[in-house]
Amino acid sequence: MNYLFKILIIFLSFFLISCSDGIYNNPYGEKAKKNFLFSSFQERPKHLDPAKSYSSNEYTFLAQIYEPLLQYHYLKRPYELIPLTAEQMPKIEYLNSKFKKIERSNQHKASYFKYIIKIKKNINFQPHPAFAKSEKGFRYHNIKDNKKYFKLSDFDFKDTRELTVDDYIYQIKRLADPNNHSPIAGVMSDYIFGFKEFRNHLKKESGKSMKIYQDILMNKNILGVNKINKYSFSITLKKPYPQFIYWLAMPFFSPVPWEADVFYKQKVLQDNNISLNWYPIGTGPYMLEENNPNLRMVLTKNPFFRGEVYPSINDKLQDGSYLPVNKNLSLPYIDKAIYSLEKEQIPRWNKFLQGYYDNSGIASDNYDQAISFDTSGDLTLTQDLIDKKIKLKTITAASTYYIGFNMIDPVIGGVSNRSKYLRQAITIAIDYEEYISIFANGRGQVAHSPLPPGIFGYDINTKSYNKTAYTLENKKITRKRISKAKELLEKAGYVNGIDKDTGEPLILYFEAVGSGADTYSYLNWLRKQFKKINIQLVTRVTDYNRFQDKMIKGTGQIFQWGWNADYPDPENFFFLLYSKNGKVKYGGENAVNYKNDEFDRLFLLMKNMDNNIERKKIINKMINIIQDECPWIWGFHPKSYLLSQSWVENIEPNLMANNTLKYLRVNQTQRLKSIEKWNKPNFSILYVAAVIILFLIFSLIKNIRKRDSQKIE
Repeated sequence: MNYLFKILIIFLSFFLISCSDGIYNNPYGEKAKKNFLFSSFQERPKHLDPAKSYSSNEYTFLAQIYEPLLQYHYLKRPYELIPLTAEQMPKIEYLNSKFKKIERSNQHKASYFKYIIKIKKNINFQPHPAFAKSEKGFRYHNIKDNKKYFKLSDFDFKDTRELTVDDYIYQIKRLADPNNHSPIAGVMSDYIFGFKEFRNHLKKESGKSMKIYQDILMNKNILGVNKINKYSFSITLKKPYPQFIYWLAMPFFSPVPWEADVFYKQKVLQDNNISLNWYPIGTGPYMLEENNPNLRMVLTKNPFFRGEVYPSINDKLQDGSYLPVNKNLSLPYIDKAIYSLEKEQIPRWNKFLQGYYDNSGIASDNYDQAISFDTSGDLTLTQDLIDKKIKLKTITAASTYYIGFNMIDPVIGGVSNRSKYLRQAITIAIDYEEYISIFANGRGQVAHSPLPPGIFGYDINTKSYNKTAYTLENKKITRKRISKAKELLEKAGYVNGIDKDTGEPLILYFEAVGSGADTYSYLNWLRKQFKKINIQLVTRVTDYNRFQDKMIKGTGQIFQWGWNADYPDPENFFFLLYSKNGKVKYGGENAVNYKNDEFDRLFLLMKNMDNNIERKKIINKMINIIQDECPWIWGFHPKSYLLSQSWVENIEPNLMANNTLKYLRVNQTQRLKSIEKWNKPNFSILYVAAVIILFLIFSLIKNIRKRDSQKIE
C-alpha cells in the first residue's frame, strides 16, 4: 500500500512543478532579456567575400560588416548618397587626352574622369588573427599545423589596425583578380583606366607560385587607381559613367586588408574551410561571430567600431561634406543579431506571432492572417495583429521578377523566328495577373519591361504597353487570348505542341529553387500554364547554390529570377540584357545570355545620359526590341510588406540601403513581457488528465483495500 501513496505523492509533485508560470517554448532563454535582435534567414549565403557577393540574402550580413566609401541616407526620399568612410563626397576632375586638368565647363571635351576620394581617420578593423603580431612578425601568416585551427575562434591572438586607402586599392585589385570571378569585373574593365590591362596581366601570371602571384597583386598598380597619401586616393575612368558613384556605395568597393588575403590563402586554412567567403573582416558596426548556416548566423557588435550618428531628415550635404544634425555617436544600438535558419514559411510565421522573431514578411499562406480591409476599402492589419501592436510598413520595391529563357539554349534560345515565336507564345500563355492574385495576394504590378515604377523610363500607358503579350480593347490593356499563343506556337513549328520535324511532343525544362509548399504549388500552376498551349514542362528543383551553378554554366533552359536595384537608374536594369554582361561568357548578370547588336548600341548611348527626353526616346526603342524578342517573360514588380514587433524602433524601409541593422533599437523589457503574455502555458488538458489519473489511482486503492479486507474475513 505504501508504494501507491508514494507514487501519488511523486505524481502530484511533478504535476505542480509542471504547472508553474515559466515559458517552456522560448528558444532563446535568457537571451530574450538582452539587447539582441532575433530574425531568420531562408537560404545560406554562398559568398561573404565582397569581391564575389551579388545577392540580397548575402547582403543581409555583408552590409553590416563591410563599409564601402558611401552609403544611402536612411531617411531621405528620393534616395541620397552621403559619405560613410569617405570624409566627403568624391570630387571629380576632368582631364584631356594628355591627363591635363581642364575646366568643368569643358567637361564635354574630357577624355578621362578622375574621382578624388578622401577617407576619415581613426577607423579600425574588427579584431582578427590576421593582424596579430609577435616579435618575429605576423603570428598566423605561415601556419604549419592544420590540426589546430578549425574555426576562427580557435586562434588565441587577435588584433586590429587603422583603415587606410591601401585597403580600398587592394580590394579594387581583388575585383580584377580572375581567380575571384567578380561579377562586376567586366563592367569595371570598361571604365576604370588600366583595370582591364591589370586583369590580363594577372591572367598571364596565374601559373606562377602563390608567393609571386601575391607579390604582383600587392605591388603592381592599376594605372587608374592611385594613392595620394595615407587617407586619399583617386580612381580614373576612361569614359564618362555617372552611375560610378553608386558603385562606391556597394560592398564591392569595401576595404579588404592584404593581411587578411594572405592569411586566408594558406592551404592549411582553406582545407578547414577558413576563408574570406566564410569569415569576413570589416570596419563596420558588426562582425560575424557565428557562421553555422544550417542552424544560425550571429552578428555581434564590433568592439573597435568608431560610432555613428542617427540620421535626421534635416541633415545636409554642403560642398560635398555631410552635416548631420545629431552629434551623438550612438550607433549601433543593438549588441547582437541572431538569425535562425527557417526554410518553411509556417514555422517562421508562427514564431513571429509568438514574439520569437522581431520582424517578418508576409507569405501568401499567411496573408489572410495578417491583412484585411477596412470599411473604406483601405488595407490594414487584422485585429489579432492590431491587438499585438504589430506594425506594418509598405513600399513598392524597385525590383522585378521574371521568367528567363536561356538564349544560348538550342530550343528556346537563339535569334531565329522559330525560337522567337515559341518565346512569344509562352509569354502570352503565362498569366501573371493570375500569378499575382494567387501567389502574391495582389501585392504586385504586372511588368511590361525590366523597369519598375520609380525608375526613369518607366511608363505604362496605351502607347508603351507590351504589344507582344497584350492588346488594347476598349482603351484597356488586356492580355492576348490563348488562341493567339497557339497561333504563334504553330508558326514556330509546334502544332498542338508536336514538333513538325520530329513528330515528338515539345518538352521544356524549368529550373526551380526551394522545397516548400509554396514552391510546389507554384510549379503545379506553371505546368498548367504551359499545358494551355500543349507544351509539357518538366520542373527540376534544387537549392539556390546549385541553381547559381547552372546559371554560370548555362545548363538551365527556363528559370525564374529577380533583380533588386543596386541604384536608382535605368542602366541598372537594362545592363541585365547587355551582351557583354552575359553570365556564361563574361560571368556577368545577363543570366539569359541575351545578345542583340542594336540593343547593345542603344544601351551604350543611353547609359551615360542625363534623364531627359532624348534618353527617354532611346529607352523606348530598347524596350520595343526586347518586348519583341522576349528574352524574358516580364513578370511583375512586387510591393513589399514588412511587419515588425512593437518593441522594435526606427524601422524605415529603404530600397537602396542594406546596412540598416545599425539603426534599429529593441525594447527588450517590452519584448519579454509580450512573450510571457502570448505564450502562457495552457494546462487545461493536464488538469483533466490529472483528475482522470487521480480517479483511477483512488479506484485502484479502493479495490485493493476491498480485496485485502475480503482476504482477512
